[in-house]
Amino acid sequence: MVASLLPSDPQFLTVGDGDSSRRIAMHVRPAAADGQGPTLVWLSGYRSDMAGTKAVEMDALAETLDLAAIRFDYSGHGQSGGAFTDGTISRWLEEALAVIAHVGPDRVLLVGSSMGGWIALRLLQELKKAGRPAVHGLVLIAPAPDFTAELIEPNLSETERTSLAERGYFEEPSDYSPEPNIFTRALIEDGRQNRVLQGIIATDCPVHILQGMQDADVPYTHALKLVEHLPADDVVLTLIRDGDHRLSRPQDIERMRDAIREMAAE
Repeated sequence: MVASLLPSDPQFLTVGDGDSSRRIAMHVRPAAADGQGPTLVWLSGYRSDMAGTKAVEMDALAETLDLAAIRFDYSGHGQSGGAFTDGTISRWLEEALAVIAHVGPDRVLLVGSSMGGWIALRLLQELKKAGRPAVHGLVLIAPAPDFTAELIEPNLSETERTSLAERGYFEEPSDYSPEPNIFTRALIEDGRQNRVLQGIIATDCPVHILQGMQDADVPYTHALKLVEHLPADDVVLTLIRDGDHRLSRPQDIERMRDAIREMAAE
């Protein structure tokens, strides 16, 4: 698979006012002249960006299918402005809503990876309240809804709790970067206000979850729990026995492409 990249220079959209203002970088691929399908929207994971393998492959698939596509970087990520340590689920959700409102698609197919799966579920809720655009479907890759409350808080060490209380953040080594992961008190407190695993999640659209069973960051049991909160909708869960958290191997990318292709055609 060879991804067809957009020009390297992104467009920028200013989100927020005053001290909260930040420039959000985005790439928008227009649909073909006769394209009638949904706009694909990429939602990255924590500390990931729109130049990652899966994001670029989604964009290339959109080109193949004559679909529009949106990729963007959250503030503090990639080519966007703002400090990473100011980031919260609410802040990054606000940016996703602003980008979609700026582009103005009629229908969207949300593709969320890891934390992007959480953003996708919250985005779905907010778009349903607004009444547009319609959400055509969700493709969630190793989704991590409520990860601050479900996966981080219960496992905090006393040292990490002390660091949160005294410094407002704690650090932990990253398997994906030489720089440590930073989790702030603001992120964790805001996460409690954005929880989605507290009742039925009415998506009113199909959902396809891709989850590796060797995922060391988001255990596959978390995906099973998410499915329990999606009892009323068309949900497909694909468990990949030897898959890790990234799910970026060629065979994993092909599974993602197949899921998007099938859902976009519905």
